[in-house]
Amino acid sequence: MLLFCALLIFVHFSFAQDNVVNALKRESNRNIRKDNDTTTNWNWKRGGLMSFNLAQGSLSNWAAGGDNFSLTVNGYFNYFLFYKKDRHSWDNNLDVNLGFIQSTSLGSRKNDDRFDILSKYGYKMDSVGKWYLTSLFNFRSQFFDGYNFNNNIGDFTSSLLSPAYIILSAGFDYKPDAKLSVFLSPITSRWVLVLNNILSDKGQYGVPKGSHSYNEIGAFVTVNYNNTVAKNINYKGRVDLFSNYKDKPQNVDLFMTNVFSFKINKYFSATYTLDLIYDDNVRLFGPTKDAPGLQSKSLIGIGFLKQINAKKR
Repeated sequence: MLLFCALLIFVHFSFAQDNVVNALKRESNRNIRKDNDTTTNWNWKRGGLMSFNLAQGSLSNWAAGGDNFSLTVNGYFNYFLFYKKDRHSWDNNLDVNLGFIQSTSLGSRKNDDRFDILSKYGYKMDSVGKWYLTSLFNFRSQFFDGYNFNNNIGDFTSSLLSPAYIILSAGFDYKPDAKLSVFLSPITSRWVLVLNNILSDKGQYGVPKGSHSYNEIGAFVTVNYNNTVAKNINYKGRVDLFSNYKDKPQNVDLFMTNVFSFKINKYFSATYTLDLIYDDNVRLFGPTKDAPGLQSKSLIGIGFLKQINAKKR
């Protein structure tokens, strides 16, 4: 049921668009994406975007109560590098999210922390260029220590490379157009790393106690969608699904990220992000803190947006 709901949300966002899309595809707010024209004569293409959001609040003699001071800072950086020649294609993408919140009552805490590298090499199988025989590499982790807070008491749960996820996969990549990519693999190897000794001794994230890594073999699907869905509104989404053949293959792991960008003017925009994660090996939830659960994170911000213009050669 959880998997069905997540896919329903993704599909709904992906196809909520009208005929105005083609007229708006050159809007400066859109994330750079590949050309629809498969005959475009270029070998390398690079670009991306970066955003910085800031929110601040303060109170003085406020009868209703609240924090005297609060400050929230969030940043996002994306960079891509594409290669295409004859039947060969190589897509590389880097996403970095980082955010912190500071308040008088809670102190300093992070509210966003992720870096994600995705690389796909494909060989075109058909004359129209929609199906590619593809190998995939993905690396995902975070920069700083993470805590679960209960009554202002922090429980140490994560750190740099703890966890980290490495995926090596071979399969088929379906690209009907420049907006959508669906990668399917029946055989995928996934490594879960927990390099922090404190966390590895607890056996967190499915890694055996005292060990620093764990390997899984299973089926993997990743869907990427990027499009201008309405005037001045861009949507970029990704959903990863992994089924571990070794242990409870029916409990499919989910990683889903959604980014909506609402253009205000040339340099400023509003951004809404929604991330969903379900990992059957992450057992930190429930009354006894030993059960898996759906993880969700949403952020809304207004701030600076800079497009890194696409360059071809």
